[in-house]
Amino acid sequence: MTNVAEVSELSGGLRVVTTPVPTAQSVSVNVFVGAGSRGEDERTMGLAHFLEHMMFKGTPKRPSAIAVAEAIEGAGGVLNAYTSKELTCYWNQVPYDRLETAVDVLADMLDNALIDAEEIDRERTVVQQEIRRTKDQPGAWAGELLGQAVYGDDPMGRPTAGTEETVSGLQRVDFQEWIAAWYGGANVVVSVAGNTTHAEVLGLVGRFFASRNGGSTPALPPLDGAIPARRVAAESRDITQANLALGLPALSRGDPERYALMILNSVLGRGMSSRLFKEVRERRGLAYSVGSGVSRHSDTGMLAISAGVSPENVNEAVRVILDELEKLTNDPVGDEELTKARDYTVGSFRLSLESTMALAQRAGESLLTLGEIEPVESVVNNLRGVNADDVIRVAQRVLRREKVALALVGPTVDEAALEALLS
Repeated sequence: MTNVAEVSELSGGLRVVTTPVPTAQSVSVNVFVGAGSRGEDERTMGLAHFLEHMMFKGTPKRPSAIAVAEAIEGAGGVLNAYTSKELTCYWNQVPYDRLETAVDVLADMLDNALIDAEEIDRERTVVQQEIRRTKDQPGAWAGELLGQAVYGDDPMGRPTAGTEETVSGLQRVDFQEWIAAWYGGANVVVSVAGNTTHAEVLGLVGRFFASRNGGSTPALPPLDGAIPARRVAAESRDITQANLALGLPALSRGDPERYALMILNSVLGRGMSSRLFKEVRERRGLAYSVGSGVSRHSDTGMLAISAGVSPENVNEAVRVILDELEKLTNDPVGDEELTKARDYTVGSFRLSLESTMALAQRAGESLLTLGEIEPVESVVNNLRGVNADDVIRVAQRVLRREKVALALVGPTVDEAALEALLS
């Protein structure tokens, strides 16, 4: 049977998971490390993300960033990485007959990165440009402000990339200490999906990742302070559109009610038949784009709603959104709407797993963060089992007016008026 993940653990604690897809033309190799921005302190903000950049900058075997890139691109593949609050992922995707190269390159990067002081200084300006680019995108910046509004000065509320100032202070020793603390074998999962076998992958990982020792991993700091930390975080800019984001503290990654929240989110703001799209865009013409999404972490989560609206429509848009949240807590979702939401959620979940990259991502992240990989059909059954009582129960738990935080980037921002609007 295809697409069933198989897991093994090496002697140093590193775990290997494979999802065979015998008909695929590719393999995707993903290395997950349980180290993200949440483990940083105020001085080292941005360290996990900066290190992700440095891992691509050369090893003794491939002494430059170009040599690393050419090893994968020369095999017809692609490579990249990303950093989030609680993990970092390095990945590539190659034709299936180049699997050995794919594993070799990632192992070489993680075990033997040069992290050269001169290269750090060169890449520092690149990371700072990335931070500036986020600031220049009002929608993205509203998202950063929303994190601050919900979580405040807790590491969960700080920007993953850090600030230009903190990035300017990071030195080689910081990277070395971070690797020693967080990159031990027990905190690493190698996830491979595609046209291969578990035995083949296990052989290659055992060969190329052989030097990785176990070691103990620091604990993530618990959430510090009341949530939301602030009701409003806003920034005035001389632009023609107001970019708003509303956020509510939501469920953690393993919460039993996560399936009901997924269905609720589909009813509320996923797709063109969702309540927010119909009410905010179609009926009232207040926004071109509006939607909602859920993010989950080890001990917290967020339901976020974003919209781009004309400045004069901000207050009305916020009121309409809050009204829609209230309706979900008061009135059960009807059978027809609930059936559509369930079908949409199940269908989009299935469609999201069409590529070898997506399968490897899902298996690796699940194994690292939850310690298990829930079978696809189990997720589908849990989603199909959500009823109207489940939705209204999770709505009353999450969609609480006093917990709403708002972020806004746009012209002539009045924080006091926005705060009054939430109250």
